[in-house]
Amino acid sequence: MLRKDFIKLSSLGFLGLYSCGIFNVNKRKNTLAIQLYTVRDAIAEDLEKTMEKLASLGFTGLEIYGYNGNFFGKNRNEFKEILKNTGFRVISSHHTTGIQHKEQGTLLQNWGKSVEDLHFINSEYMVCSYLFPEERTIENYKKLPELFNKSGEMTKNAGIQFAYHNHDFEFEKFDENQNVYDFILTHSSSDLVKMELDLYWIAKAGLDPISYFEKYPGRFPLWHVKDMKVQTKDFAEIGNGTIDFEKIFKVKEKAGLQYWFLEQDSSDKDMFESIRISRDFIAKHDFFLK
Repeated sequence: MLRKDFIKLSSLGFLGLYSCGIFNVNKRKNTLAIQLYTVRDAIAEDLEKTMEKLASLGFTGLEIYGYNGNFFGKNRNEFKEILKNTGFRVISSHHTTGIQHKEQGTLLQNWGKSVEDLHFINSEYMVCSYLFPEERTIENYKKLPELFNKSGEMTKNAGIQFAYHNHDFEFEKFDENQNVYDFILTHSSSDLVKMELDLYWIAKAGLDPISYFEKYPGRFPLWHVKDMKVQTKDFAEIGNGTIDFEKIFKVKEKAGLQYWFLEQDSSDKDMFESIRISRDFIAKHDFFLK
């Protein structure tokens, strides 16, 4: 075993999982990935230290957020060096539309430069992450498929796949026949626009992700994996809530799953303790991608 792998796996008992065959970084397509928004408070204090701490928990893949021409205040060369030093690779990056918040890094503001920078750090996906409340109008919803197709054309030219990440509002009725989510799926290119399905938010909306996998097979290469508390429906550690992940992961091929990210928006514990709890459940149930 390489020394860097030993260091990552030995923290908090992960070496034991390695030795008994549950977790083997050399045999997993994607060992373990996290959406960095989960640890945004720690990142605000010290980016590299936070990434080192995540590495010690066994993570090697990242989905990043907040690109605005720089990566967490670092230029692309500096950020790429941090990735190299900490043993991470960026799999995906989150971006907003720019419809109302006209900032760099959004789909409508110098998107070409964003694509260029994400290509430079070898990201495989660029994802529209969120529609702000003031952007959630029928007029804007109707524009999304065209905007996503154009964004996806640009990312495709750079060898990057475009996708859309949901919350729960997309499952509200768009018209008498369908909700916003189905409208996006049916009116955008199945090649240019994939979906990053957030399992928590679709569960909170009261819908079954498997029904979407069956209706739109192969359209869901990315997932956000996080759990929901029984009574409050607040965020919970994976395995400490109501979502049947074993059932969902059994149909990952139908979904077209390529990567998934651990995410927890908030916690009633220390966030790194919550991450550890989720990580242990993941390892126990072997949700890693083969």
